[in-house]
This record gives sequence, C-alpha cells and structure tokens, in this order.
Amino acid sequence: MTSHKTGVEGDSRIPVESSIEFNPGSMDRPWTEERLREFVRARLGDRKLVVVSNREPYMHVEKDGETACIQPASGVTVALDPIMKACGGTWVAHGSGSADRASSDNRGRLKVPPDNPRYTLRRVWLSKEEEDGYYYGFSNRALWPLCHVAYTRPEFRREHWEAYANVNGLFAEAVLEEIGDDPAFVFIQDYHFTLLPRLLRENAPNALIAQFWHIPWPNPEAFRICPWKKEVLGGLLGNHLLAFHIQYHCMNFLDTADRELEARLDRERFAITRWEQSTRLLPVPISIDFDGFSSRAASTAIEAEVRHLRTRFHLEGKRVAIGVDRLDYTKGIPERLHAVDRFLSRYPQYKEMFVFIQIGVPSRVHIAEYRRLGEEVEALVEEINWRHKTGPWVPIVLLHEHVNQDVLPAYYRIADVCMVTSLHDGMNLVAKEYVASRFDNRGALLLSPFTGASRELQEAFQVNPYAVDEMADTLARIFSLPFEEEEGRMRKLRERVLDANVFRWAAKIIDEAVRTL
Repeated sequence: MTSHKTGVEGDSRIPVESSIEFNPGSMDRPWTEERLREFVRARLGDRKLVVVSNREPYMHVEKDGETACIQPASGVTVALDPIMKACGGTWVAHGSGSADRASSDNRGRLKVPPDNPRYTLRRVWLSKEEEDGYYYGFSNRALWPLCHVAYTRPEFRREHWEAYANVNGLFAEAVLEEIGDDPAFVFIQDYHFTLLPRLLRENAPNALIAQFWHIPWPNPEAFRICPWKKEVLGGLLGNHLLAFHIQYHCMNFLDTADRELEARLDRERFAITRWEQSTRLLPVPISIDFDGFSSRAASTAIEAEVRHLRTRFHLEGKRVAIGVDRLDYTKGIPERLHAVDRFLSRYPQYKEMFVFIQIGVPSRVHIAEYRRLGEEVEALVEEINWRHKTGPWVPIVLLHEHVNQDVLPAYYRIADVCMVTSLHDGMNLVAKEYVASRFDNRGALLLSPFTGASRELQEAFQVNPYAVDEMADTLARIFSLPFEEEEGRMRKLRERVLDANVFRWAAKIIDEAVRTL
C-alpha cells in the first residue's frame, strides 16, 4: 500500500512511496541496469529524471574534416552514463565540442548514445569568457584547490565568482525549461554548481533536488578563507539531499555550516535546517558498472588489443606497472615517478625487466599550475629514463593521450600493478576500473590512503604517496608476491566492487532523497 508524505514546505504535490524498501545488502539480487530501472520507476513514479553536470557524456568534434562523437575523459560521466542508459531522462551539460551545435537541435537537444539512443542530452552554450570565469576560474582555481589538501593555493577573483554565479543561473534556466511545472528529480553533480540547488528550490516547488559532491570537503578552518563561503553554503543547502563519498566529508560539511551559518544541526541524522528548509547529508561512495567493465575486459576485441599493446611496448617477459590519470596536481604523478626511480635504484635486478606506463590525459591546460605540472612530468620522465636506460630499453612510457573507454581495459589487463597514488581524492574510480577489469583475478592495486577508494578496497596495498621509499619497497614486494596471495586479494577486491556497483549507488541516493520529503 502506498502512503504519501508532505512535499516541500507543505506542498503535497510530491508523493512518496515509502512502502518500497531499499535493501542495500541484498546479495540474492545484485544491482543491475534492469533492477535499477524497476526501482526508479517505483520510487520516482511520474517524476522526470534530470541529471546536471559540467562535463557532457558525449561530445561532437571536428576531426579530419568529419564529425566524430567521443566520450570525454571523466570519471563522473563514465559512472553516470550507465545509469541514464538504464533509466532514461535528460542530462543537462555544457556543450563544449567543436561540432556540438551542428549535432544538436535549436534547443541544444539530441538523443544519446548515438548508436543506441536511450536518453536526451541537453547542451548549455557558454561563451569563452563565461567558460573561463566559471570553469577555469572559480571552479578550478578557487574551489578545486580549496577542497584538496595538495598544497596549491586557491585563487579568488571577483570576476571569476560573478561568471560562476551567472553560469549557475544559465543552468538553472535550462533545467527549469526541461522540467516545467512537472514533478522532477534533479540530480546535480559536483562543485561546479554550488548555487544551482538554491535557485531550483526557489523556482521549482515540485522538484526533488539532490547533489553529489565528487571531491573532498575540507575542514572548516580551510574553507573559511573563501570570500563567498556563505553564498556557497547557502546554495548547497538548497538541496534536499547532499551526498559525499565518505562520512568524514559529511562531518566536515556539518562543522563548516555550524561555524559559518545560523542553522540548526542534527548530528545524529546528519541534517541541517535553515530557513525552515532541511538538507540531509549522506555518505555513499560512488562506484562503476562492474559487469560492464569486466565483460568488456574479457571480450575478444580486448584480447586482441592486449596482444597489440604487448607488442607495441615490448612487454613480453617484463613486469608492468601502470598509472591512469588526468594531469592534475592532486594525482601524485611526480611522487609516483620518483618511486619508480627509487625502485630501480634499490632493486637493480628489475632493470630491463620492468616497464611503467603512465597515461597522462592533458587537463585544464589554460591554468598555469597544470601547464607547469605537465612540464615537470615530462622532465622527470626524461631524467629517469636517461639515468636507467640500457640499449633500447627505457623504464617509463609516457602517453599524453586520451584512451577511449573501449580500449582502456586492455591497459589494465597488461599491468601487474596499478598505481593510484593521489595526494587527495574524493574517490578515484581508476582503482575500481582496474579491479573490475581483472576477471582473471591477477594483478595488484597500490593505493593511496588519501583516496575515498581506500576505505572500501582494504585488500589493496595502501601506501602513503609522500613516502617514496615505501612505495618503491611495496612495488618490489608486489612483484615477489605468492600467486595464492595475489589471487586471494584480487578476488576479494572484485567481490567488493561487484556488490557496491554504480547501480546500487544510484538507488541508494534516490531512495534517501525521496525519504527527505
């Protein structure tokens, strides 16, 4: 029997099917596309589903005189795309591809994926000045370094803040146009939209609003330097539900709101009430489509790509380590390279028997810190290779390129160890992608304890990325690991990621969001 609760501030137009229970620990029925689709239909009813993110899941670009559709390098979009394929709805995002306008209708809408349309993509157009101030400015020169303990000083400029506020308004207009007066569930992604929830809550009384914060939330002492801290916090408290990867980030947010705002805090329920509106906080770590990654990794196409990569990089008979990252100062890439250098110096028996492949996807190159990082990484690779190379062998292969998701499992398959050495990370889905790709139960994960993933993936080799000697010694330990231990660790890692996949993550957020009403 369906019961109904009251909606936002006494509005009874949003029904809540509270009799439908969410069982996150159900092992007899794993969370799949189909199960999530059934759950969303039952839990959301006739509400429209709208996802909002800065990065679009599919981008159209001009390439060699032709239009190509690509999936941008983004853990967020890779994680959410299977959910939208399962549930349908509309995804609102910045249209940044050179051929995006030509591939959309006059409202910026198109059906995706192109080969099997399952949902609608609504693109928001930004001028170069708007993108520079909102994305390269306040989002990634102010909020990104502010939230990551990576010792990069945030930069606060009024013109960046004004552009950021303006673009949040543009996205609000797009979302409101998509949902009209209809009941809707709006699921906002990340730090690009701190003002959007409040704008929607004030203008869409039939909208249930949730947001997932994909990066860390800093402690109150760090956050207090933001000149627009009250506006940011007030905007985020427009959400009915605000979710983070781990409980520590929820606690930091509670403490920040307690210090900076006049609000009532319920620390037992993880809830904040301000202006008679309540926002629930929820720790729920994001994940991936485990079955999708695992089955792709076992496909004949990936088998062929594995053979190609082994030939391309001369890997036969060698131990292989891999790093897969955007070129970002939070990812600990220089520290990782120093660890490889120390490993070869301390364990010279691995010379000519070891190759480290670093996939470094160029990122935010308009920001000086990112350009300097790219230069530092290139210089380090050249220096380390010169120091250790013998004959045609060099220890490090640096790939400045985006690797398509259809090919990425092959890189994971050739690696005896995946090095995830972030200095600070909300989650880091590379760790889970690597585990999902190892259907053979081989390989090892070297993981920073400063990632959200480290809370779940206890069987990984957790190493402080600032401790270069420790990382080098751990690499040597992994390469001498007994087969039974290697297989046992990977089997347990796979069980964890299989159980807590992205469909379960989405169901948990939707369930908890509906319960806030």
